[in-house]
Amino acid sequence: MKKIYLSVFAGLLSLGLVSCTTSSDYAADDRADADFDMHAPLQVPALSSFRQTDPRSLRGQYRPVQWENLPGWQDDNTENLWITLINNCRGLMRPVSGSLTIPARATPQDWQPFCADVAEFTQHNGEEPDPSMVKFFLEQHLQPWELVGRGMATGYYEPVVQGSTSQGGDYQWPMYAKPKDLLTIDLGAVYPELAGKRVRGKVEGNKVVPYDTRAQIGSNSDKPPVIAWLNDPVEAFFLQVQGSGRVQLDNGRSIRLAYADHNGRPYTSIGRWLADQGELPLAQTSMQNIKAWAQQNPHRVDEMLNVNEAMVFFREERITDSIAGPKGAYGIPLVAQRTVAVDPDYVPLGSPLYLATTYPSTNRPLEKVVVAQDTGGAIKGAARIDFFWGSGEEAGEMAGRMKQDTRVWVLWPVGMGEPNAR
Repeated sequence: MKKIYLSVFAGLLSLGLVSCTTSSDYAADDRADADFDMHAPLQVPALSSFRQTDPRSLRGQYRPVQWENLPGWQDDNTENLWITLINNCRGLMRPVSGSLTIPARATPQDWQPFCADVAEFTQHNGEEPDPSMVKFFLEQHLQPWELVGRGMATGYYEPVVQGSTSQGGDYQWPMYAKPKDLLTIDLGAVYPELAGKRVRGKVEGNKVVPYDTRAQIGSNSDKPPVIAWLNDPVEAFFLQVQGSGRVQLDNGRSIRLAYADHNGRPYTSIGRWLADQGELPLAQTSMQNIKAWAQQNPHRVDEMLNVNEAMVFFREERITDSIAGPKGAYGIPLVAQRTVAVDPDYVPLGSPLYLATTYPSTNRPLEKVVVAQDTGGAIKGAARIDFFWGSGEEAGEMAGRMKQDTRVWVLWPVGMGEPNAR
């Protein structure tokens, strides 16, 4: 999530869960925050409608290869792949603003013919076409480009927690909406050399000052509005680390808390703090062990949590489709095991990829087509991937153990040259 957090990386729990964004950097496009209908007909604008914007530089080196060179390609069962590609085209076909505050995205003009063919194919074959048809379509329309260099694949997921819309009983831990006095300032609008940089704060008198810390927000009499109250402080904290989560409410409803913004304060690991305090060995600061410590030391929970000054704010989203996960940095709902976070300096958002890695803590191949729809503060470098496992405990268990070597191929429309960005 360029934002401060949101991923669980195997082996990094002790350093404090760092980050993949389930926030949308496309909020200027009002469709990014609206309910997203994954099954609506795909609309593809005319090629002439796209505004020409300056190309964005990419740091990757790309080498064309043949489909038969992709390890395990014939074994991909294409489950949920076609619906992922349909909805990725919804993102690809949005107008380009040219803003440098938005991560680099795949050039829409290169993808317009592909998406037009996707729309026509879907009309005739539906959202779940035969796997052999999907593979033939991709082989005819896309050229694999090997991203030179090996990388690492980690994983992230969407937590599922228990909550209530009212404070009471066990439900004492607030999940806040975005405060009205929070300012987000685009420094590039004032200083061009700072393009892409933002700061957050609030106005006090005639000055803009840093926004309140976690502890200050908790002690203020004028707090942000609360969307839901959770029954466990550590679950609440880790949902903030992930940046999005599903809340099973005590009235039987289920809602999604989606990333809205944050207070701009730096993230500090509570696992590292526990280790420095001599409370837990660093290698044992997992979420489960931190929860156990909190239950044994309820009088020190606030002390532990306030070590981290950062605070994430949320917005409520309806859950309208079981396949649709939280929105990633591309403004499109993530699909479990078909979407990934990338470094957009190497892989522009909206690019389909072929991923060759292994399942967590094993040598069993995990080789499949995925789509780049998210970013993350710790996702840096060529072939650096964060794999979205989905929602719930099982997905979290897989994400928490994933730290695998990986290779990546960018899949680009035939005849359009090597991958490029706007």
